[in-house]
Amino acid sequence: MGFYSEALLRVAPSQTVAISQKAREMARQGRDVIALSAGEPDFDTPDNVKRAAIAAIEAGKTKYTNVDGIPELKEAVAEKFRRDNGLDVTAADCFVGSGGKQIIFNALMATLNPGDEVVIPAPFWVSYPEIVRLAGAEPVFVPAGAQTGFKMSPEALRAAITPRTKWLMLNSPSNPSGAAYSAKALAGLAEVLLDHPHVHVLTDDIYEPLVYDGRSFATIAQVEPRLAGRTLTMNGVSKSHSMTGWRIGYCTGPRELLAAMVKLQSQSTTNPCSISQWAAVEALNGPQDFLVEWRKVFQDRRDLVVDRLNAANGIDCLTPEGAFYVFPSCAALLGKVTAKGTRIETDEDFVMALLEETGVALVHGSAFGLPGHFRLSYAAATEQLAEATARIFAFCEGVR
Repeated sequence: MGFYSEALLRVAPSQTVAISQKAREMARQGRDVIALSAGEPDFDTPDNVKRAAIAAIEAGKTKYTNVDGIPELKEAVAEKFRRDNGLDVTAADCFVGSGGKQIIFNALMATLNPGDEVVIPAPFWVSYPEIVRLAGAEPVFVPAGAQTGFKMSPEALRAAITPRTKWLMLNSPSNPSGAAYSAKALAGLAEVLLDHPHVHVLTDDIYEPLVYDGRSFATIAQVEPRLAGRTLTMNGVSKSHSMTGWRIGYCTGPRELLAAMVKLQSQSTTNPCSISQWAAVEALNGPQDFLVEWRKVFQDRRDLVVDRLNAANGIDCLTPEGAFYVFPSCAALLGKVTAKGTRIETDEDFVMALLEETGVALVHGSAFGLPGHFRLSYAAATEQLAEATARIFAFCEGVR
């Protein structure tokens, strides 16, 4: 192992890889697999966005661009933040990267030193702590379980902050839980942060359009403008416009931080894909009315999945406020045996046995920092979700 850097050795391989590989292998062998482990919308990219990409190719817009994005896209990003989030920003306050993950990576790698701490509510997206570790810093996990609706309380945040805290990571609506912080809840967190001016906030708003039951989305720099000078607000077109493969993320934040991120990106990928950037201009500036239908479809799927999972033996599933995941508890099934004789000791045992015995692929909660749960993505056809939840129900009925 002497070949590898110490930084890489600090990073754990993705815990979701094993089950994804197993699902693919089973499908190749002809097994009937329903994969509900992916984090991407099943809708197609809107036609106007695809046409904009084709037009960009035909116009020869296929060359290098500015490292942090073409001016037209940065202006569209600034307009989006002004229009949707009430943030008083210009194009000079915005940055474009190759996906939301690169935005997060740039920000953390540009600012973290050994000994620094990053507060991360658990459950969390799997990449957050690993990027922190790669930068040589330490993730500090704040349990935010089902009893708090998978949301971190102001008291828990206050207890986690130390003189070494550099960042707080927020993700709302959340992957994996679907929990969404209200403006009131964010105001409570902001009060704590105002007492600790050394802590910066990185808010991952990638699921912004996907909030349900008539709720309004809120982001922390909008709720408490006094935090704007130390908040990086990240978003992208992956979930909002079903453009996961186009790889465009964007953000707004302090210009000093953005300049550091430009420096880092100039020595890694340089500019994001030029064609994807022109497509993203149309995505942000073009019509957004399709989202009304998308939200309705996702909310209907959510309600179907929550109802059917809660009817299953040993499963307890909260109704998420946003995104397209549910994060139910399977704790009541641990220590028991499946109908085919597999003993379930952990949440990973549960999802692996479910995959082997029913062909339904989910992700275990331990991968997201909260054991005893599992994540199901309802970004799949309603017929698939109905069949998958029927199989889960039958599987759970057989556990003794």
